[in-house]
Amino acid sequence: MEKQNLVSVAWLAERLQEPDLVIADCRFTLGKPGQGLAAYTDAHIPGALYFDLEQDLSAPKSLHGGRHPLPDPEAMAALFSQAGIDASVTVVAYDDQDMAMAARLWWMLRYLGHDKVYVLDGGFPAWQKAGLPVTDEVTAPTARTFVAKPRPEMLADIDQVKERAPGTVLIDSRAGERYRGEMETIDPKAGHIPGAVNYFFKENLTAEGTMRPTGELKQRFSSLPAGEEIIVYCGSGVTACVNLLALHEIGRTDAKLYAGSWSDWCSYDLPVATGTKS
Repeated sequence: MEKQNLVSVAWLAERLQEPDLVIADCRFTLGKPGQGLAAYTDAHIPGALYFDLEQDLSAPKSLHGGRHPLPDPEAMAALFSQAGIDASVTVVAYDDQDMAMAARLWWMLRYLGHDKVYVLDGGFPAWQKAGLPVTDEVTAPTARTFVAKPRPEMLADIDQVKERAPGTVLIDSRAGERYRGEMETIDPKAGHIPGAVNYFFKENLTAEGTMRPTGELKQRFSSLPAGEEIIVYCGSGVTACVNLLALHEIGRTDAKLYAGSWSDWCSYDLPVATGTKS
């Protein structure tokens, strides 16, 4: 079965010259904020624009809201307008971090009503492995007008997480040791939101770093009850987007993102669970 929200490097290579295509380089390394831009400056897919996770795809941090707060719709619309994105444009996002940053941009555009957005399957490593061209030439975009049409049903805030219905599935996308509270090197508290189940986002990927086939994803999420609400979170609302991408691939387009995620939850005096029990 064809992937619905991802494109192959071959697909993108054939369309590099199309005028209504914006390629988004989203490479970023946590703790090394300049590394992604340096990598882009050194070599990127021809025509790609650079989007920085913390400067472009996040709002400034405050006491609450998490480590990578979601920008408001007006700020996102201004960013996308400047990048030359409007309703006629197809966007392809890539990174070299297991598609997490690219999936964040994919989710943001869909949240604002722009469905013509895809993630490059396997990211920049797959492009390089295929021996496809790269450049250090920086493209200057021609501004267009992006009209934001937010879909609030895609987003959950902390109150919705606290007051969720009994059947709601709350998915923690972090590595198992962080979910269980065995280690925490980023946020001030270790553990998970009580009631959450653990689906590590990297387990959606093959050994080559591409998204698993749809049949495998359906098997991975087969225990999720049909008809119940799904809310997905991670540390700061970034890697959770890979789980959302995978869920979209199997038709669970109703899943919501808790954008503040664990870093927002543990900024309050709220219960914390540890171990393997949800």
